[in-house]
This record gives sequence, C-alpha cells and structure tokens, in this order.
Amino acid sequence: MTTMEPLNFLLSNGTEPPNCRDPSQTPHLEWYNVAIASSLIIVNGAVSLAFGLGLEATLVISTLRCVIQLTLMGYVLKPGHDVEGIAQNCRTFARAVLLILLAAIEVVFNKAKHRHQWMFMTVLTGMLGSTVVASYVGNAFAIQAHPWYQARTYIPTLGMLLGNSIGLNSAMTQLLERREHLELYFAFGASRWEAARPVCVEAIKLALLPTLNQMSIMGLISIPGMMTGQILGGAKIDDAVRYQIIIMFMITASCSIATVIAVLSAVWVMIDGKTRLRVDLVTKNKGGVGQWAWDGIKDTIKKRKEGRGEEEGRPLLNGR
Repeated sequence: MTTMEPLNFLLSNGTEPPNCRDPSQTPHLEWYNVAIASSLIIVNGAVSLAFGLGLEATLVISTLRCVIQLTLMGYVLKPGHDVEGIAQNCRTFARAVLLILLAAIEVVFNKAKHRHQWMFMTVLTGMLGSTVVASYVGNAFAIQAHPWYQARTYIPTLGMLLGNSIGLNSAMTQLLERREHLELYFAFGASRWEAARPVCVEAIKLALLPTLNQMSIMGLISIPGMMTGQILGGAKIDDAVRYQIIIMFMITASCSIATVIAVLSAVWVMIDGKTRLRVDLVTKNKGGVGQWAWDGIKDTIKKRKEGRGEEEGRPLLNGR
C-alpha cells in the first residue's frame, strides 16, 4: 500500500483497501439516535440541581450550541467536496476564513476575562499565521494531500487546530495582577521586555501545558476522538494511529505559534514605549460577544440621542 492509499481511502466514497472493515457495517445514525444520547445530559442537570450549582441554563445553552453548530458544520463541509477547480478552492478558503474568524471571536469575547483595545486583531493574526503554517506543513508533507488545501482534509484539520485555545487569559490576568511589580521594575529602569518577560514565560507555559499533558496520556489512558472516528469508519488501525500522531504534532505547533504572537502582542499594547502599564486600554468581558454587541448598540443609541439634544439646543442658544 502506498503512502497516499490510506488518505485516499479516508477521503473516498466507498473505496475499500485490504484488511479494512466493510463500510456497510458502519451504523447509519438518524436524529432519533441523537435524541436517545441526549438523555445522558439529564445526568448533568441532576447533578447541578442536587448540589445547587446553578448550571442548568448553561447546560441547556451549551447543548443547543453543540447540536446547532455541528449541524451547520456538516452543511459547510458537505457541498462541493468532490468538485475541483478555482470555484472549489475559493469555497475552501472562504470556509477557512470563516472558521478562523469565529474562533477569534470565541476566544476574545467569550473565553478571555479581559481584553485590550487591539486584542481581536492580534488574536485573529495569531490564529491565521499559526494555522496556515501548521496545516501547510502537515497536509503537504506529512499527510501528503494533493493539493494540500483539499477541502476534505484541510477544513477538518483546520477545525482541530482552532479547537485549542491560546493563553491570552493568563497573560492579561497576570499583567493586571502584577501591576505593582511591573511599575517597580519600571521605576528601577527596566525595559518593557525585562519587566514583562516573567509574565510572558508563565502565560506561554500555561497555554502549552494542556496540549503537552494531552500528548503524554494519549494512547495510554485515553483514545483520541479522531482516531476513534477513523477506526469506527473502517480505517486500518495503523493508519489511524499515524494520522492521530500527525494531527497532535500539528496542534502543538499551531498552539505554540498562536500563543507567542498573542502574548507578545498583549504586552506590546498594554506597555507603551514610555514603559507605562496602560490599564485604561483593558476592558472586562461581562457577557460574551452577545453582551458586547448589545453594549455597542446601546452606546450608539446614546450617542445619537446626545447628538440630537445638542442640535435641538443650538437654536435656543442662537436665539438668546
């Protein structure tokens, strides 16, 4: 079997290599199967009610988001996978940009407790750069997909890379908590990097530890989801193992690059050229992206009302 045969099997419609399970044996799942599995969520709700955790609303919202988002993802991935040409490539890159944009919004407005003025653009840049580098090296050279941006391999791989959060929350929190220490360093003539280096080191370390811990227990204690899915789909176990290893290396590299870019950008924005900690550029996330959008609408309405009040008051002043 050549290098590309496992990939062609995983991406084909019913082509079966030797020593693989008959695809017809894979169970066809309907929505009533999902409904049966959803009864397991009742366990979480019962625990929340029994201990007074107050997570009932969060549990319902998370469950609905999971179902809706994965269903929409299926519709995004389904059309045009077997079509080649410029139109298909444009659709693939459009889907990739949409996924990266949604991931940046999730990190900045939902996961991070604090955000600085340019945080969205820096996170978007970090995610874009890290995923492009990791996905290109992984798909083009390790998996040897041709072309490397083939929709069936590139979009799922990109989704797994974006699923790992970056350590912005830690960097922002430590910059705020160590404000007195930073100002003391600045008073003794420390440069921006000399004062912020411990914060950067700790933030990057905290961001990489979850991925490294996941790699250390993978295959010994837990079986990864991607490997499980390939085995259930009928792929050879050896091929599924190698694909999982490649994906984990891609995830680790992507997480490292994105974290470094985001953390250094946060330090650069919050500490200006005069070695001052710009706390005034930091805002606290209160209710996620929905609350941010609602606050923006209220601010716009308020400014318009103030502008109308000034315009109505001008004739009275001119009359006087």
